[in-house]
This record gives sequence, C-alpha cells and structure tokens, in this order.
Amino acid sequence: MKLVGKYILTADIELVTGLHIGTSKEEVEVGGLDNPVVKDPFGNPYIPGSSLKGKMRMLMEFHEGLVDSSGKVHSCQKKDCKICGLFGRAIEKKEENTQSPPIFNRTRLIVRDAKLDKDSLKDLENLLETRWTEIKYENSINRITSAALPRPQERVPAGARFKAEFVVNIFEGDEGGDKNEDGDKKNPYLDCLLTAMELLEDDYLGGSGTRGYGKIKFKNITIKRRDASYYSGDEKVEEVRVYGDSPKEVRNKLKQS
Repeated sequence: MKLVGKYILTADIELVTGLHIGTSKEEVEVGGLDNPVVKDPFGNPYIPGSSLKGKMRMLMEFHEGLVDSSGKVHSCQKKDCKICGLFGRAIEKKEENTQSPPIFNRTRLIVRDAKLDKDSLKDLENLLETRWTEIKYENSINRITSAALPRPQERVPAGARFKAEFVVNIFEGDEGGDKNEDGDKKNPYLDCLLTAMELLEDDYLGGSGTRGYGKIKFKNITIKRRDASYYSGDEKVEEVRVYGDSPKEVRNKLKQS
C-alpha cells in the first residue's frame, strides 16, 4: 500500500441557523449554563472533527442503503466499499487458531476540528449574551399536564463561520477507474466526500436539528492535490485543482477539469 498523494480540501462552514454541539455537564462551572456548547481551552466554540465525520458517514450510509432495519451501523470488509474505504471500518477481532491475516483499517479521510472565524461575529459582539454565543430560551411542554419546563440552550448564532479542513489520502489503485473528459483519473473517495457534504447541507449538524438548529452551508471550497513527492522533494509543489462556493459546483468543475 503505497501513498500516492493527498487531496487537501478547505472550506468555510457558515451557520444558517444556530448551532448547538453539546459538551459534558461535568465540565460546567458553578453558575454556568445547563446546556453549554463545546469550547476549546480558551473559551472559543468549535466544531469537533468527530461530529463532522460521524454525521457525514451516517448520511452516506443512509444514502447508499447500508443501514438495516435495526439501525445497526455499517462496517464491512469489502475492498470496494467507498464508505468504509473513506471513513474507516471497525476491526473485527481475529479468531484464535486461524491463519488469516488481520484486516488493515485503511481510513482515507482525516477531518480536522473546525475553528471559529471570530471576524464573522464582530457585528454581533454587543448583542450576544456571552462572548461568542447566544442563549435561546425554550419551553418543554408536558403534553398531559401542560406544565412548562424552561430550557435555556447555548448555541453559536447564525452567521458564524468556521474554518474546516478535510484530507483524503490517495493510495495506489484508488484512481484506476473512470476518467474525466480530459483523461484524468477520477477519485471515487473524493467524490464520496463531496456527496456527504451536499447531504449535510440539506440535513443538520449537532443537536436539536428537527427544531431548527444546525443548518449549515459550505462556502469558499478549495481542493489542492499534493503528490507524494511534495513530502520528500526539495520543491514543495502543490496543484490547486478546483474551487467553488458549494459541493455541487466543485463536483461539476472536477468533471470538467
């Protein structure tokens, strides 16, 4: 398994509605909120790479019809499975007294934590309850007694932007399939990532999505390719393959480039 190169995809994640990705209540200080959002040690909200990767994988599993009626997560040992090949697969324990080698978990996708672009919230600094977040007050209604239970939620407000980065490793044989109009080999795993990004735009990220939270939009998408020689040669050569303002626009440009 030889590394051929890497695709580096960067994008802005813009919040269309408020975002709540919660953290453990044990981490809340005395007098703090009951439903805080996850923050770094400096108090800045961010989007964990695990949240992005997990949600995109789940959406792709439903998209490909790989979720059974029990809701069991998908993991297989098929070499041509795009989902497992991109997002990774669970390693099954090797049975005792067997000669078969263990299956290597060749995860191609790396998802970085998305850091807050503080400039995106400058106009809201004097309107927010905390430095970077808002407090949304909701009532949970008991449908039998009609009793209302106040429930304040901390969330990052609409309009905030986060800087995201995705890395897709390219191994030998990954691009040996179909080719585009110019004869360049296509990468099915990069296409799978763009599909997952499209699905996420029409779904939600974080909690309370069915109540309006977590709608996001990808913008300012740039894809660079770095061949293996980038990491060993004297010249750090990288190729900007495509850029665009939506996953669909980027996919169409890749087909034409």
